[in-house]
Amino acid sequence: MANYDVLVIGAGPGGYVAAEEAARLGKTVAVIEKKAIGGACLNVGCIPSKTYLQHSQWLLTFDQARQYGIESQVQQLDFAKLHAHKDQVVASLQNGIRTTFKQAKIDYFAGEAQYLKETTFLVEGEKITGKDVILATGSHPFVPPINGIDQVNYLTTDEFFDLATLPKRLVVIGGGVIAIELAFAMRPLGVEVTVIEVAPEILLTEDPVAREIIRQKLKDLGVQIFEGAQIENVKPEQVELVGESPQRFDQLLVATGRKPNTDLAKAIGLKLTDRGFVAVDQYYESSKAHFYAIGDLLPTYMLAHVASAEGIKAVRAICRQAEEPVDADAIPRSLYTSPEVASFGMNEEAARAAGFDVVTGQLPFAYNGRAIATAKTDGFIRLISEKQYHLILGALIVGDHATDLLQELILLRNAEGTLDQIVDSVYAHPTISELIQDVAKQVIAKGARS
Repeated sequence: MANYDVLVIGAGPGGYVAAEEAARLGKTVAVIEKKAIGGACLNVGCIPSKTYLQHSQWLLTFDQARQYGIESQVQQLDFAKLHAHKDQVVASLQNGIRTTFKQAKIDYFAGEAQYLKETTFLVEGEKITGKDVILATGSHPFVPPINGIDQVNYLTTDEFFDLATLPKRLVVIGGGVIAIELAFAMRPLGVEVTVIEVAPEILLTEDPVAREIIRQKLKDLGVQIFEGAQIENVKPEQVELVGESPQRFDQLLVATGRKPNTDLAKAIGLKLTDRGFVAVDQYYESSKAHFYAIGDLLPTYMLAHVASAEGIKAVRAICRQAEEPVDADAIPRSLYTSPEVASFGMNEEAARAAGFDVVTGQLPFAYNGRAIATAKTDGFIRLISEKQYHLILGALIVGDHATDLLQELILLRNAEGTLDQIVDSVYAHPTISELIQDVAKQVIAKGARS
């Protein structure tokens, strides 16, 4: 039997980061993974989708350049090369994790972990035990009970990136972040894309103004959108909607969210919440001592960086270096469309409900010299603050490289900085980041007048 201080089950961004942190703190560590190292994010989520989005962005750049006098034409699209590039990116990052494991002396076991007793598991015939166990088993695509769906060959995001050829007509059921990102990725590649959302609007988790910008961009690209749709039936080559013509497809993608992988947690006997997540305390320890859970197993944001942060916190609790749990108000939330949408913290409504004397400011990218010069004027920056101390309560950025711009605000907020530090700083000119300073000045001026 192999014995370790920390046993991590799951090698996604929560699991492998937790393993690296445990090794750094001097623990003997093993990781068990039944699928591909790197988890859903690396293999069927964040990384392959961003690779495809970049391919599409290159094509959109050609279209934009023609508007300003650079005549060019794409002769052909070799999707096999694009697909190979995606595979190369994934493989490179997988190798990076393996190399880190080797350097940190982290043992890696490929196979499914079967629970035996106490903190011992069976993997490919070998018994492995850990003094403490971190469950990072992630999630799987959720497929709702749609009439006829079990009679057709549909894809989820787990299979979508295995497509070796582009479909001519892609129908996407779902209007959340993943569905919309893939619509942006596929349409510039020449795929006819239809998005079907049963909710009243797409991207209901996003700000209404940002949502409208993205909706219009999709329409400009030629993506057909059905919101508040009623799916009557799914047949092998079409989706039938109430009151609409049938939507034909070569490939059907169901992208309607994800559900936590709790089979192992149930086998161990861990307590679950009413919503089916693993119940943990503030240190990520479950209802059974020495068992911890992180990432998509918890009712927090299903984001790779959240899982990584929770993994580090869990390990530090194991090592008697316990910290406060991950602060939900400091988590960046991103939609990698064109333009990007990025936000963190509270919106104006939530800030007022929390008792703050709220002051907000907003300016469009069209106000900024660099954005005008580079023809990237879609979007805006909005800051949410309060009147007395100019604290940063939240922010929303819609525009080119929004997620990267957002990070400086999160860092300042975490350092207990205020809008005054932004106003007093010297920003390089011309940069998009100057717009953050302009909005900060606007907020402080509005607060002084009120």
